[in-house]
Amino acid sequence: MTKARIALVVGIVCISIFPILVKLNLTPGLISAFYRMAIASAVILPYVLITNKFRLPSKKNIFLSMACGAIFGLDVAVWNIAIQESTATQATLLTNLSPVWVGIGAFIFLKDKPTKNFWIGTVIAIFGMVLLVGFNTFFNFNFNLAFYFGVLSGMLYAVYMLTSKNILNETEVVSFITISVVSSAIFLGVISYFTGASFSGFSNLAWFVLIVQGLICQLTAWLLISYATKYMRATRVSVSLLGQAVLATLLAWLFLDEMVTLQMIIGGFFLIFGIRITFYQKQLSLKKGVLKRKLSKVELIVKP
Repeated sequence: MTKARIALVVGIVCISIFPILVKLNLTPGLISAFYRMAIASAVILPYVLITNKFRLPSKKNIFLSMACGAIFGLDVAVWNIAIQESTATQATLLTNLSPVWVGIGAFIFLKDKPTKNFWIGTVIAIFGMVLLVGFNTFFNFNFNLAFYFGVLSGMLYAVYMLTSKNILNETEVVSFITISVVSSAIFLGVISYFTGASFSGFSNLAWFVLIVQGLICQLTAWLLISYATKYMRATRVSVSLLGQAVLATLLAWLFLDEMVTLQMIIGGFFLIFGIRITFYQKQLSLKKGVLKRKLSKVELIVKP
């Protein structure tokens, strides 16, 4: 479990730079999503074939992995458009409602139901998110296409998390990521072609950003996050991913000269505290388990 948590933390750090790159607005949202998946595919596919790391899942999981790829690719494209058509803060807040959708989906479809601490932690974390992006953003939503795309992004994210959790119970992480990311690249490539998107003509900086998105934000990040998802609750992972908002804010302050206020610092504290609460249940259970084992040893000693 310690390895899974470390993988989750590093994965969150890797995806935290994504909003900063999108804010540069160097390529259209849809084509940016395509190249993110295509570049990741161009690296992982030869690797798994040369090293013989690929293990063919069951027919059911192949189909579900392909569906996950299409869902995730659509999620990235929709979120990119939401950011570019509104503000990064509004899009980030809306897409980060995904833990709520994950919790509802887990309650309905998964045997491993969300705990009370998950709901408490989620409410606190989302309150922290609202503080982080500012109440003005929350109260001044523009109910336009970008707004609905932001909400849709959170829902697609939740479907991906829940579906991938079921697949990863029976499938190796590398095999799942290979199928899903290649499927995502093909799906987004077809959509980009039929919508008349341009696949070339970008600046050198734009190509560099696309490569970083593909190798760091997609391939490295989601190999690690998928590994964490395999060994942790999907609900817990989804809430933890909210931590990227805190890191993205710090990166924006460092590299884009965006202001960090006291309210944002307090919001970040609440967000991290909410994430921490979702992990409390397990630690409590472990302590109870240790106590029970100690008591059983005592009983063995005192019994005649």
